[in-house]
This record gives sequence, C-alpha cells and structure tokens, in this order.
Amino acid sequence: MADVTSDARLVQGSVKWFDPAKGYGFVVADSGGPDILLHVNVLRNFGQSSVADGSRIEVLAHQTSRGVQATEVTAITPPEICATAELSDFAALDPEEVQRAPLEPARVKWFDKGKGFGFANIFGNAEDVFLHIEVLRRSGLADLQPGEALAMRVIDGRRGRMAAEVFSWEKATPLKEG
Repeated sequence: MADVTSDARLVQGSVKWFDPAKGYGFVVADSGGPDILLHVNVLRNFGQSSVADGSRIEVLAHQTSRGVQATEVTAITPPEICATAELSDFAALDPEEVQRAPLEPARVKWFDKGKGFGFANIFGNAEDVFLHIEVLRRSGLADLQPGEALAMRVIDGRRGRMAAEVFSWEKATPLKEG
C-alpha cells in the first residue's frame, strides 16, 4: 500500500465497480470527492473475495501519495434488486421459508461470472448445488473462486438443489440460527 499521509476517516458510499480478476475496484463516497480505491486484500480481511456493484459500503479511508485508499471495510449492504431480476425458481417461494432453511457449510466447485452461474458442494455431500449470479448479487457478492468457503441456504428448485442465499464463510460464522 502507498504511504499514508493523513489519518483514517470513516466513509459511507457505494461500490462503483469491483473486478476480482483485477484485484481492485472503486468506492464513491456519499460526501463526494475522489473515488476510493478498494483492494481485494482489504475486502478479504472483511471476509469476502468480491462485492456486488452498487452495494452500500462503509470503509476506513486514508489519503495517500497515490490518492484515497480504503484500508478497512467495516460494513457492506447488498444493492437493492429490482423485481424483474427475480428468478422464476424463487417467484413462488415464501421468504420466511427460505429463512427457515439452515445455513449449510459449502465450497465453491466452480463459478463463471460470464455465464452467470456455477456450482458448490455442501460439506459431506457430493451433490452439486446450483449457484445463480442473481443470488450472489442479492447476497452482496459479485463473483466466487473455486474452493472458496461459503454458508448457503439451499432449496429444492424446479431443476434440482439450488442456493437461495449465500454468505461468505467469515460473515456467516457469527450468525446464530434459531
């Protein structure tokens, strides 16, 4: 990271864009000013390897000789999703039914952002669980890496088992069921 030239300040804003392949993205502060660099390592320290464009985010930011950079993520809220983005598999589901599904530990088998889907496996079960890009976006994620640990709420869809809600493992661990 570049040399810090001033004290950290807490900044609220939104994710302008984030590209996990490039390893960085930018945050636009609600208060205005220059874009804030968000490096993937800072995001990983928060427990995520990606973040959906348009997510609300709170970061500690420093002015450096190279510009403003986030040094810590303190909160992320997924972006608002329009009703037209709803998957047909979820249209008839009761949101409370999804919330009653247990959080299950899983690992990403593969995910292709370009195709908009991928698969994961619940620990101890070789059966594939379908992951759709819209479920990731609703959960505040933009991409997944093979082997990445997750916690998922899984439902039986028309075409088999599918994730209805996805959390990074680090963020889901403190969540208490019941």
